[in-house]
Amino acid sequence: MKTDILIVGCGVSGLYCALNLPKDKKIVIISKSVAEKSDSFLAQGGICVLKEENDYDSFFEDTLKAGHYENNKQSVDIMIRSSRDVINELVKYGADFETDNGEFIYTREGAHSTPRILFHKDETGKEITSNLLAAVRKLENVTLIEQFTMVDIIEEDNQCKGIKGHDKDGNYTYISADYTVLATGGIGGLYKHSTNYRHLTGDSLAIALKHNIKLKDIDYIQIHPTTFYDEKDGREFLISESVRGEGAILLNSKGERFVNELLPRDVVTKAIYEEMEKEGSKHVWLSLAPIPEAEIREHFPNIYKHCLEEGYDITKEPIPIVPAQHYFMGGIDVNMNSKTSMDRLYAVGETACNGVHGKNRLASNSLLESLVFAKRAAKDIIENYLPVERFETVSLNSETYTNYKEEYKNSVLEAIEESKAIRRCTE
Repeated sequence: MKTDILIVGCGVSGLYCALNLPKDKKIVIISKSVAEKSDSFLAQGGICVLKEENDYDSFFEDTLKAGHYENNKQSVDIMIRSSRDVINELVKYGADFETDNGEFIYTREGAHSTPRILFHKDETGKEITSNLLAAVRKLENVTLIEQFTMVDIIEEDNQCKGIKGHDKDGNYTYISADYTVLATGGIGGLYKHSTNYRHLTGDSLAIALKHNIKLKDIDYIQIHPTTFYDEKDGREFLISESVRGEGAILLNSKGERFVNELLPRDVVTKAIYEEMEKEGSKHVWLSLAPIPEAEIREHFPNIYKHCLEEGYDITKEPIPIVPAQHYFMGGIDVNMNSKTSMDRLYAVGETACNGVHGKNRLASNSLLESLVFAKRAAKDIIENYLPVERFETVSLNSETYTNYKEEYKNSVLEAIEESKAIRRCTE
């Protein structure tokens, strides 16, 4: 298969990149699972925005403070100043954010000094991503291929000329492209407890390691403080940060509050683990008692429904929660236009690292960062577009990739541990 531009992944970053590319370019988007099973659909809390110019300094400082001041300041500036235009475009695509008398309602989450987060109930990611997906499906120049797994890229002289992969039946093929955009999401599938879909296993990172594509901060992995605790296998159910932003409190087994719930996620997570260790428990408790019942039902209907199905009425009783792997701040090193160290190869979304998040992501910056830098990738590709030169036919021997799943997982985990060890030595 030959295309002009190939996008690997169909979360918000992949979809928005496609929507910002010209309609005279042939685009192929592949998804490892069905299109609706991207982590972008799971984002509950909301999306940050610069609501007014005098909030810039506060927004900038909150992002840096949460990131332990290891953020790339230029990236943070770009994200914040691009936020209003992105929101306006999302609204044009049909995203319905909560309003009151025609004006946006802003909520607040942990480590934010003021409310600046737009939301759609407790399913903001689904609201945004479903509308972007619907818009992409209408484009005649875009082909969306679901349940197709990338196993490698096609490289020639440090240029990416496409990918190798297979469909759900194990039939291998390659897709050649003038430009390739990696939008494959996070690494939650590598962990026992994660809010991510299990098929997100850091495939782009493994391929980057194989081809000496530069990575950055891959040991910076965010643990979300509050996921619903149960004994079941599979993805953990996230209890949004915005629940605590609206007043929910954390309690130990004695019903005692033990931490300021609006501190950055890594700080709250550490406090929870310390309390669990002190008590010898597998979880702590989250109480929504300070939030009016009507607001719980209106603002958090999905959380209310899920907990009810698990036997807990959040309007009347606390729920058991435990921290779980949630977000990946590191990734493939990219510049301000999302370009990697390999020519013709870009990376966007959670699999990329442009330095916005630093050591720890500020709540509800993820959707915004993904959208802003996906659009910049699209713009940079078009401004520098050159058709790829012919390359020799590549081998498609499927035996080469028999054990790639375990090999890829192990290579990423080993690289993360090595990165942690190096950081400990340098610090």
